[in-house]
Amino acid sequence: MRTRGNGTIFGSRGRGRGLLAATLVAAALALGGCGAAGTARLAPAVTADGVQRVEVAFAGGVVTGGLRRYAVPLGSTVELVVASDVADEVHVHGYDRLSYVTAGATTSVRFVADLPGVFDVELEQRGLPLTQLEIA
Repeated sequence: MRTRGNGTIFGSRGRGRGLLAATLVAAALALGGCGAAGTARLAPAVTADGVQRVEVAFAGGVVTGGLRRYAVPLGSTVELVVASDVADEVHVHGYDRLSYVTAGATTSVRFVADLPGVFDVELEQRGLPLTQLEIA
């Protein structure tokens, strides 16, 4: 190993570029790992009366548009609307709110977001995630 005139240490040709590439890949993976896997963080729609409305559709075994995390202000009223092509219970974990949805129908869960944190919403019987609510 030798040093350049500016004090930088260098070794075999390409080593610095390989280290830089490995560092960039590691940083991208770390940043991509923030939050739940495969989720994008969004703001819910806000109705005229200030209710945070989150709409989720489940069909063909997947959430339409993919899994998402919604940022909800602490203390706000949330209206979670779930459309599903299968019958199951919609469960908001942490708040322990349940609502039954029949196949081909829509159900709604309304509550005050008074607990901070990240809460999973799933089709309870199938154990399938629908969305997450990040309340802060």
